[in-house]
Amino acid sequence: MIDLHTHTFLSDGVLVPAELAQRAAARGYRVLGITDHVDPGTLRSTLEKILRFWTAIQDQMSLHIVPGVEITYVPPALIAETARNARGLGARLIIVHGESIVEPVPEGTNRAAMEADIDLLAHPGVIDRETVARAAERGIYLEISARAGHSLGNGRLVALARDVGALEFLVVSSDAHAPEDLLTGALRQAVCLGAGLTQAEIGRVEKNAEDLWKKVAT
Repeated sequence: MIDLHTHTFLSDGVLVPAELAQRAAARGYRVLGITDHVDPGTLRSTLEKILRFWTAIQDQMSLHIVPGVEITYVPPALIAETARNARGLGARLIIVHGESIVEPVPEGTNRAAMEADIDLLAHPGVIDRETVARAAERGIYLEISARAGHSLGNGRLVALARDVGALEFLVVSSDAHAPEDLLTGALRQAVCLGAGLTQAEIGRVEKNAEDLWKKVAT
């Protein structure tokens, strides 16, 4: 169980990081990404708190924690700079909040994210073929989302990734904001099947999560 996209009360989640981590461990997680929402004004303060938690607890838990951020609703022209700053401040995992079909994310966010130093584009919604191909070219992962609303774009994402040969850059994440959002094995399987993945492709996507974790953990 690797889930690299979750939130605490440092942004719009409901749990302190320690409780989120413990609940994830109890559910069988091996790896948990804590990636609270940030913009240029909140990046430093939010990330510093996540990093302090990670430093204090990383040797005290049964699961691996990956400290990161989700750049959210930032104007496309500022995404690359915000990502550079996040990396410089110590973020191991940088996510951009994609153009979900259920939120008014600035148009052009998906394309701008592809030219920034990021690891994962979350719930990219009505993404186009060229952006999926660019993600594969740059080694940026794309999220199949388990979150209600955001998940409505999963089928299109999978179809395009299959078409351009980018299935190796798809990962499943919960985008958890509360305990009940955390994944189980059965829910992860259902999300994958609902997105149109075959059983063989699900195995590929599971390996992708392992690959992404190893990439950002080193």
